[in-house]
Amino acid sequence: MFSMLKKLSAGRVLAAGVAASLVLTGLVWLLGQRLHGVALLPDQGASWYYWKLPEPTVWTRLSAWGGYAAHQIAFWWLIHYAQTKVGRYSSGLHPVNVVALAVNTGFVVLHLLQTQLFYDGLAQDVSIFSSQGSVILLLVAVLLMENRRRGLFFGRPAPIRAEIVAFARRYHGYLFSWAAVYTFWYHPAETTSGHLIGFMYMFLLLLQGSLFLTRAHTARWWTVTLELAVAAHGTLVAVMNSGPGGAWPMFLFGFLGVFIVTQMHGLGLGRGTRWLIGLGYAGAALTVYALRGQPLGVSAIVRIPAIEYLLVAVLAVLLWLGLRAARLVRARAVQ
Repeated sequence: MFSMLKKLSAGRVLAAGVAASLVLTGLVWLLGQRLHGVALLPDQGASWYYWKLPEPTVWTRLSAWGGYAAHQIAFWWLIHYAQTKVGRYSSGLHPVNVVALAVNTGFVVLHLLQTQLFYDGLAQDVSIFSSQGSVILLLVAVLLMENRRRGLFFGRPAPIRAEIVAFARRYHGYLFSWAAVYTFWYHPAETTSGHLIGFMYMFLLLLQGSLFLTRAHTARWWTVTLELAVAAHGTLVAVMNSGPGGAWPMFLFGFLGVFIVTQMHGLGLGRGTRWLIGLGYAGAALTVYALRGQPLGVSAIVRIPAIEYLLVAVLAVLLWLGLRAARLVRARAVQ
């Protein structure tokens, strides 16, 4: 069976995985219809996560944290196995990819059942900002990893040492799997539009993680699509929370700004095409803010790119310090 699956194109599996992610999102919506009777506390502001039980129990906590821990450990072990026992890229699937797809699908179904039986996710015990921050950290790590290939500012790389990028590339799977699995188990499988969009995004990230060491895993248009998906998610959630008059343009044009400055320069597009996309982006942003009667408000779109690029620098420094400390420890051990 594994020999037959190995011959299966990873690209076809990717397409099937996207379709399966849509089906799983539909299943979240369908099962979530049974959750409308769950009593929740009133909303208490931006730092409050609304979808958690007023009176959690030992079992609600154990079901969430136990499921998360098992999922996380299993995924990390698969990554370690792939790096140490396989270690080569293929156009088809490795047996470990098949196992990873099955493991992630199984834990997705487990979390849907856990929500039905116990409701609570990890949100009962940790801040909402930890969930948001994990995804931001993932996006920032991608910018750092791709610095030498596509640059950071209009095709020009930032002065980040090769050893830092190499370390991030080698071990990013552990960080990315944590971001996806932690965020997935943070939320109960609720049916709000924000939840459904978020779960679809998490399913795609879990799919991407399951295809390690395949050509599909590094397909440029696919990986950029995953980076850009956060623009759609952030924009739609902002509209749902604040309405059409809210801050959604900041999220839309902020994340798209990162695409203009960095991400599109790794797609092999010609200079003319990139200029057209950039001018179209600038025109759209100016038009939207002008129609809202806030022409000067367009300055808000630089906030998200500025934060992401600052975090790239912070992450690079932290990795450099960690690598330097590791060298010093090894040097002292040899003496």
